[in-house]
Amino acid sequence: MRPLAILALVSLCWLAGCAADAEPAAAPAASTTPPPELTMEDVLKLTDADWKRRLTPEQYSVLRRKGTEPAFCGGYTATKHHGEGTYHCAGCGVALFTSETKFDSGSGWPSFFQPIPGRIAEERDASHGMERIEVHCARCGGHMGHLFDDGPRPTGMRYCINAVSLTFVAKAPAEKK
Repeated sequence: MRPLAILALVSLCWLAGCAADAEPAAAPAASTTPPPELTMEDVLKLTDADWKRRLTPEQYSVLRRKGTEPAFCGGYTATKHHGEGTYHCAGCGVALFTSETKFDSGSGWPSFFQPIPGRIAEERDASHGMERIEVHCARCGGHMGHLFDDGPRPTGMRYCINAVSLTFVAKAPAEKK
């Protein structure tokens, strides 16, 4: 990781009042009940007032206003900590990533090397004086995080995702290998 990036991560934690060596916040309890089946054709478009009612203030800040939670302060950062399952968009419920593609990047945010095909959209992000690729839910447009090319094999990509933008659905015991 570049020195400037490390400084930026530490600064974010300091500004948020969360020390980098503190225990990560607990992730929401995992569910074994998946959200209602949705198709990508069911694009979710809500008014700003509807989003505010639907989401917590932190989720709203990240998903609808492109905010970022502090590093090491969100849940889901530990590799495979929650077991087998699927990570869904906290805004619309569509499945985005599987636990098989999750890895510990050391960045302080949940990281995946590959999304479920067709579920993540990308766009150029030139904010904060740097060039990045923003990733968002292809169904509802919710901001998830950013994509970097420093991930593990087989893709070499790192989808660095805000934990607050995700919900985890554990595989039912009968579904586990």
